[in-house]
Amino acid sequence: MQRYDRTIKLFGEKNFEKFQNTKLILLGVGGVGSFALDSLYNTGITDITIVDFDTYEESNMNRQLGSHGNIDKIKVDSLKEKYPNVTPINVKITPEWIDNFDFSSFDYILDAIDDIKPKVHLINKFYTKVITTSGSAKRIDPSKIEYKSIWETFNDPFIRKIRYELKKLGFKKKFKVVFSSEEPKCLEKGSFEAVTGSFGFMIASITIQKILDKNK
Repeated sequence: MQRYDRTIKLFGEKNFEKFQNTKLILLGVGGVGSFALDSLYNTGITDITIVDFDTYEESNMNRQLGSHGNIDKIKVDSLKEKYPNVTPINVKITPEWIDNFDFSSFDYILDAIDDIKPKVHLINKFYTKVITTSGSAKRIDPSKIEYKSIWETFNDPFIRKIRYELKKLGFKKKFKVVFSSEEPKCLEKGSFEAVTGSFGFMIASITIQKILDKNK
């Protein structure tokens, strides 16, 4: 247990047992999801199913853990080599896939999807178990990252579209999202690992806090 010595010193034995008994599914293992995975796995949550359909490209190397040395390889398979206890699923996440997949055994669904339709569908259907993030591109200041009501977000065109689509479905629930209040710095999807990684760490931290608060 030397590997987790400092984790146990911080959280205690009982909480560490909670971590080891937690089952997660992470949708999207790119610039945000890869950092969330690394943080949670290193904390002792190793029962994680990772879902992504993509392969690594050279342009991923400025922001995605696992990309170096693995260009053209399937992301989830490459990450399985680094995090051997994860369950990889190489599939494109669509509303249809979400409907057909059994999420019932997972304690939390971590959403790092960057497509609007499946993201809206997931939130609408499983909002009580979903921990979601907006897009992390186009920003340079990680101190602007917040976790707050989706209805109170601003300076974020991506989450604005999510809100709009949720409203069309009649979704009016209390629901929080990780987002940045920083105004976008460019039009294209420029990215900075200090921000994309911080989004992933924020999701990991929120997940840990929810586990600690559960069944106190």
